[in-house]
Amino acid sequence: MSVLLYKRPDYVPKLPGPMSLTQIQIIDEKTHMSRTPFPPKLYFENIIQNKAPPVHFLEYLVYVSRDAETLQFWLWLQDYTQKFYTESPAEQALSPQWSAADTLQQTMDGPQQPPKSADKSRFGASGYNFEQGELLLAPSLDKPSFISGTTQTKRSSPYSTEDANEWAGLKRQSSATQPHRYEVNRIISHYLTPDSPRELNLSPRTRAAVLDALQHTTHPSAFSPVRDIVESTLRARSHPNFIRWSIRNANEPRARLILKVAATNIFMTVLMAFFLTLSNASRWWRFACLPLLVLGIPVVIAAYKGICVFVHISQSRNLRPWEQFGDAAAFVKSVDNGDDDDDDAALSTGDAYSMSNRRSSGNKSLFLDPFGPSNSYDREPWVEAYRRKPWSQKVFARNVRVRNGSVRSIQKKVVVQSWLLGGVIAVSFTVLVLALPKAGVLGNRNSL
Repeated sequence: MSVLLYKRPDYVPKLPGPMSLTQIQIIDEKTHMSRTPFPPKLYFENIIQNKAPPVHFLEYLVYVSRDAETLQFWLWLQDYTQKFYTESPAEQALSPQWSAADTLQQTMDGPQQPPKSADKSRFGASGYNFEQGELLLAPSLDKPSFISGTTQTKRSSPYSTEDANEWAGLKRQSSATQPHRYEVNRIISHYLTPDSPRELNLSPRTRAAVLDALQHTTHPSAFSPVRDIVESTLRARSHPNFIRWSIRNANEPRARLILKVAATNIFMTVLMAFFLTLSNASRWWRFACLPLLVLGIPVVIAAYKGICVFVHISQSRNLRPWEQFGDAAAFVKSVDNGDDDDDDAALSTGDAYSMSNRRSSGNKSLFLDPFGPSNSYDREPWVEAYRRKPWSQKVFARNVRVRNGSVRSIQKKVVVQSWLLGGVIAVSFTVLVLALPKAGVLGNRNSL
């Protein structure tokens, strides 16, 4: 990729309602033409198929984007599909493939909303508007992330597969003899039941169609509508936003401080040029504006994109809030002292350390476990510790080396672009100021 032509990924906002495959495809088409190709090592497939579990992607979805359930469900479905096809033909025959025609018919003709026979009192508290068929988040339960400002509702689910079927108005009982029926029922209660801990933001039509399919079979094809929506969401929105976030090397407090200091420098330089023009001083004094602007404008441009040029010199980045405390900090330090400089290293310096407060007995992050509590991190110890941390310590947080060569390459392109663009603006402004005649209204100082 050429330095001059590179453009960081545009931010793709969340959809203002339940996920729809058509809406996601429209967003993907709109952003595809303006999307700069990623380095091969940052392709979605390569991130997902990394030798280590893709916790670096997952921690972004948990701590910043706050929609990790999409990746958790997608990873489970990939594993489940492979596991299902390792069963004997006799076992597979118990769960016939769910045809696309059946899914399409259920999606087109299925209920726009849960039937009136469903007990609304059991699900009304979850925030479902049964008249409009959309999810409304209860304001009293909403808790915005102080990292990204994204809001997530803290939810827990006492409901079961039967509750999901009741919500969809389904009467047929599923067969317990089908392979992996227990596991599929757990997925329904975790991701498809209204108000479940990791509920996917699906439209009532899609939810009802999938629940109906899963009543008939445990074949992976029964998940097709959800699979297509989740995968398209990950590719069209989550992945570009993750790359955009990954190239940042400055935390929010430092980026804001740099912006303010550099912007003040630019303002004072422009003010100095203004007074020199009004004065009787030689116009060559105005040439002093050039080095000041060259130092200020590129820094502002880079900081706007989340990059501190001073941190970039050491090929480092600031520790993120959840990396600064407890076992996470110790893990980061041990990794940073290592000599490994493999391009295939994770985009985050740690794999499971940032989830240290949610580990299972197998030393595996609960965020990677498809079954578990809500993805909310608001009660993790580091949250309160970071809130109490002095502002100066947040600004000057410890740095850790950026270990992924593709990320360093993108950061370098952004910094070079900032210096080139900033230099052009600074030179153009200085030439313009030099061309202006002396006004001579602020004193009678003789020209040099």
